[in-house]
Amino acid sequence: MQLAELLKGISVIEIQGDDRREVSSLVFDSRKVTEKSLYIAVIGTVTDGHSYIDSSVDKGAAVIVCEIFPENLSADVTYVKVKESSKVVGKLASNFYGNPSEKLKLIGVTGTNGKTSVTTLLFDVFKNLGYRSALLSTVEIRIGDKIIPATHTTPDIITINEILAKAVEEGCDFAFMEVSSHGISQNRIEGLHFKIAGFTNLTHDHLDYHKTFDEYLKAKKRFFDELHSDAIAITNVDDKNGTVMLQNTKAEKKTYALKTMAEYHGRLLEVDFNGMLLNFNGKEFWTTLTGKFNVYNLLLVFGIASELGFEQEEILQAISILKRVSGRFETIKSDGGIFFIVDYAHTPDALENVLDSINDIRTKNERLITVFGCGGDRDHAKRPEMGKIASRKSTLAIITSDNPRTEDPAAIIKEIESGIEPQNFSKYTSIPDRREAIKMAIKFAEPKDIILVAGKGHENYQDINGVKHHFDDKEVIDELWKLMSK
Repeated sequence: MQLAELLKGISVIEIQGDDRREVSSLVFDSRKVTEKSLYIAVIGTVTDGHSYIDSSVDKGAAVIVCEIFPENLSADVTYVKVKESSKVVGKLASNFYGNPSEKLKLIGVTGTNGKTSVTTLLFDVFKNLGYRSALLSTVEIRIGDKIIPATHTTPDIITINEILAKAVEEGCDFAFMEVSSHGISQNRIEGLHFKIAGFTNLTHDHLDYHKTFDEYLKAKKRFFDELHSDAIAITNVDDKNGTVMLQNTKAEKKTYALKTMAEYHGRLLEVDFNGMLLNFNGKEFWTTLTGKFNVYNLLLVFGIASELGFEQEEILQAISILKRVSGRFETIKSDGGIFFIVDYAHTPDALENVLDSINDIRTKNERLITVFGCGGDRDHAKRPEMGKIASRKSTLAIITSDNPRTEDPAAIIKEIESGIEPQNFSKYTSIPDRREAIKMAIKFAEPKDIILVAGKGHENYQDINGVKHHFDDKEVIDELWKLMSK
């Protein structure tokens, strides 16, 4: 593509060189530069891309987009000066791939908890309705039936446009995408045209990155602030921050709730470990998903599908045949009568929601054993809070390792223990080795007891000192149960 076409809709301060130069690829990682690449020098949190302009030119870059021109300009290269490089990557990528987000209906879902569940459920609902869609989630990226491994909650904006372009090429009508606070802050959704933006909830998380809850809230809100006037914003008004998301948006405003008046209103009628009987906007249906948090997730799915013009009866029919999302309240019943639940809950709110859901269902004759930990090199403030919640709401809490990364697992556990109230000291123990912790839970359990293994869900690794070791909670449960029940 010619540079002049790529620069359409971008505010350029100055160009040095020929704007008719041909561009073969877009990159902001100098290591990926090839012949005729356009290299974007982005000032990041760790490195400044301007330091790699010369090496990019040496590798054959035809165009350099930057905020400051280098001292020595090559006659064979075109240099484009912009105010903020990170903000133009999105528009460049959209132009390069033919503006794919405008050729299909792109739906973004943000919030602390529920993003993966809602986007995956939407993908499955629309498959049940007979449509080809794309899914960009933490767990996986899908284009129709093709699966692409996911590396971040929100991939970089060039990759997103490449995926969306493939989705258009393969006849997809919709794309469902998780939108993380990191992705919003780092301009990884810049230039995308969202048809609908959904908000789940906002609770304590990622304060290692955003520093304050207010900054975290502002990052999420920016997603809604920057929506086009032809978009729809749908928010959970049972969450006190739900209405905040709508304050400055130009999009059409819609709401959903269980406790308050809203366009999409839900009620939980019956619940057990096999599923729930629900009522959405006066219509009853059964789902195999369970837990109050899933009522909210399904209600948002219902609202989004309704806003996309589908009949409510056919949406509920498609919802009623849904299967559970991998690692989200995934239940495994052993032949010895012990009930295992594997869930991704790794924030205080998510852990509390899962424990409350289990406690709402159980008869209290069964004991609830919770195995959980907190990730290393992440938000320290949530650790004592999770210790308090787990010990308060479980018969026994077993604190263990999650992904310790570069931290000492014993130090993480100590921080979790600091939140446990004195009256609950007898209700917890700590075992740093996650496999041994699960083994201890199985040893302690009796028939009909419930074991919740929280924090990793769909993940199949343990991140220890930069090395990912294979570890899948479901595999370990299965293996230990078979071994210990012989």
